[in-house]
Amino acid sequence: MLGRIKHSLLVVAGVLSLAAGIVGIFLPIMPTVPFVLLSAYCFGRSSKRLHNRLLATRYFGPIIRDFESGRGIPRRIKIRAIVVVWISMGISCWIVTRPLLYPLLAAIGLGVSVYIYRLPDYEMDIDASEQS
Repeated sequence: MLGRIKHSLLVVAGVLSLAAGIVGIFLPIMPTVPFVLLSAYCFGRSSKRLHNRLLATRYFGPIIRDFESGRGIPRRIKIRAIVVVWISMGISCWIVTRPLLYPLLAAIGLGVSVYIYRLPDYEMDIDASEQS
């Protein structure tokens, strides 16, 4: 019984995380890669079928395979993600216009930036970048 509940919770968490990652493609304030990696983790622990479907996707599959193999994520993706985080924080400060929230936004931006920075990375091969 407990295994079934854990399985169901992991599938739901994976689906919600994947949905958040897809939304993050279109909204600059939401990161995509951490949510997709979280969904791969959840699916890997709960549903081989869903995990394989995620690995088969054109955009997310290579990133997940590289991360799961210990290779990391491409350095240009890390740099782009950190830049987008800080642009998003700037836009958020502009929209919020409450100076008391600026330190909170800065702390969130710093936390996400440190997390992304600490992920293993690698230089993409020229051939691999032309394929994607």
